[in-house]
Amino acid sequence: MTAPVKKAVIPAAGLGTRFLPATKALPKEMLPLVDKPAIQYVVEEAVSVGITDILIISGRGKRTIEDHFDRSFELEYYLEKGGKNEELAQMRAIADMAEIHYVRQGEPLGLGHAVSVAREHVDDQPFVVMLGDDIMHEKSGILAGMLAAHERTGSSVLALKSVNHSEVSLYGCVAHEPAGDSLVRVLDIIEKPAPEDAPSDLGVMGRYVLTPGIFDAIEQTAPGRGGEIQLTDAIKVLMGTEAVYGYSFVHGRYDVGNKLDYLRATVEFALEREDLGPALRIFLKDFLGPE
Repeated sequence: MTAPVKKAVIPAAGLGTRFLPATKALPKEMLPLVDKPAIQYVVEEAVSVGITDILIISGRGKRTIEDHFDRSFELEYYLEKGGKNEELAQMRAIADMAEIHYVRQGEPLGLGHAVSVAREHVDDQPFVVMLGDDIMHEKSGILAGMLAAHERTGSSVLALKSVNHSEVSLYGCVAHEPAGDSLVRVLDIIEKPAPEDAPSDLGVMGRYVLTPGIFDAIEQTAPGRGGEIQLTDAIKVLMGTEAVYGYSFVHGRYDVGNKLDYLRATVEFALEREDLGPALRIFLKDFLGPE
């Protein structure tokens, strides 16, 4: 059995160009899903599986992320003074849910480079990488399944999901063979292949359980597409010395960097809430009218 994974890395230095102009002054990770910023969902997901040591890879213009997870004594004072005890408890819980650290990437040189910045903090331990664009439903169990697979195999584990043939060029795609349950053994991995070159329809989603060997692999990885150091390319290097597995899932993932998926997540999360769901369901029924 492998020791439990205790640290998570959340790369958050990207520019968020898919959501301009909203992200010109607001970090994409702070875009709200109903009333909670996207990155808070990611942190809560880590905490839900027992990971409370979190490193956020930040960059210029991202200070509001740090402010969000920090205490706000002035806000807490006015909430307490106004008798808004429920809101006060929520604000304190945000600051207390995890031990969050920050380091700046400096310049956006790719996901592989962003992960390399975490080396000193992670040390010689396996860790989780969680992309803020990918929100996993709290009931999906995806990260818990990946961690269980890592504990059994001692290897890196990638989240994999079947995608439409026309969409494979948006993802890293893998060649694979069955390895039992929801696991596959990754035989090859290609960053954003043309549909005709894709080894399968299984795309890598934004969750990775990685062994510390990934850092040496990143050092050996030359810049690829766009002149950036791609994590996908580094994983391919890692496969030269270690086994890599994929955890395949079907439901529970939202790409909130995609406008349509962002809207879908917002509506579905709101429908699940007791305070919003019933009224929103009535509104949507009236708005859409008879089929």
